[in-house]
Amino acid sequence: MRRTIIGLLLVACGIAGSLVVIGSPSRTTPAATFSDSGPEPQLARIFAEIENNRLDQALTQTEALLQQYPKFRLGHLIKGDLLLARSRPISTLGNAGGAPEEKLSDLREEAIARLKAYRERGAVAHNLPRYLLQLQPDQKYAIVIDTQKARLYLYQNDNGRPRFVADYYVSHGKLGAGKMLEGDKKTPTGVYHVTSSLPAQKLGDLYGVGAYPLNYPNEWDKRQGRKGHGIWLHGTPSDTYSRPPKASDGCVVLTNTDLDAVAKNLQIGLTPVIISNSVEFLSLDDWQKERSSLNKKIEEWRADWESRDVERYLKHYSKSFQTRDANFAQFAEQKRKVGSGKEWIKVRISNMSVFRNPGKEELVVVTFEQDYQSNNLSNQMKKRQYWIREDGQWKIVYEGAA
Repeated sequence: MRRTIIGLLLVACGIAGSLVVIGSPSRTTPAATFSDSGPEPQLARIFAEIENNRLDQALTQTEALLQQYPKFRLGHLIKGDLLLARSRPISTLGNAGGAPEEKLSDLREEAIARLKAYRERGAVAHNLPRYLLQLQPDQKYAIVIDTQKARLYLYQNDNGRPRFVADYYVSHGKLGAGKMLEGDKKTPTGVYHVTSSLPAQKLGDLYGVGAYPLNYPNEWDKRQGRKGHGIWLHGTPSDTYSRPPKASDGCVVLTNTDLDAVAKNLQIGLTPVIISNSVEFLSLDDWQKERSSLNKKIEEWRADWESRDVERYLKHYSKSFQTRDANFAQFAEQKRKVGSGKEWIKVRISNMSVFRNPGKEELVVVTFEQDYQSNNLSNQMKKRQYWIREDGQWKIVYEGAA
């Protein structure tokens, strides 16, 4: 039992011999302030006992785990194996259950995902996700999802800087990430926002305690020809604690307990949800450099608009720029025509967020409140821009109302 499960899980996770309480700071590292959520700490202790061949202690802790999470199928599987190990050697995790191999494979994947995430938690807590470059003041929290690790990270807005507070196990699309088509059973990757709240009373049991739709497809998805709809954060059926890592038709699924915890921090229309196939993390110094560089470019765009030098202003736009109803040539012609009648322009931007889009392309989503004043026109609007790096320079590739 000991050799086989450790070989299957702990070595697969790269954590054999290193199951310790994550988050204990070194003398030179500030203490992390994050909450322990879910069964990962108990699972880590159980497998540490197995690794040290203390199977009775492992069984006692597994029974305690199941008292807290009675519908946790992985916990029941471990308990069955620990009981069977008293009478004969176990060849693989799930030997005692007699369940179909497909279901056992799902539970093994869940075990690996949970334990690996627990092991790496300290590094996550002390670095910053590359995508959250600036939160607007009224965005209290942000969510980053790593589909490869089956993990949702919750960050609090600390004066524009994201501060890690908790993480949760999630399930996602059966065929992975990178949604392109309706019904492809993939989870989209990109920068999204929570758009509404659907209570359990209006949903079937499949969705658990509720659902929170996301704005997929967003402006960039539509431009890339990505299809589909109905991508939600939601819970699990009443008879299920958690689902395997790849188990949905494209939605992101949390346990009902975890969804309730996350939901307390969601703001409809405001909370960003960034989904990545593999989250990139930066040191504080690198994060600050990237943030400052982008903020500088946005300020240059604003100042050049105020200058009334239309050609200088247009240099901030990509030749592949597009609004909802105009390409770059049409946009440029309209700006030149309007600019000829301007005696002065004042542009103020506020309440700005800057989120880097996951993926190979260098793309940033900028949203802000715009207050435009001129000698013959004044307006206020919430604007969204997509900036892309072309030939080493940041250019606006899309612009429109948010």
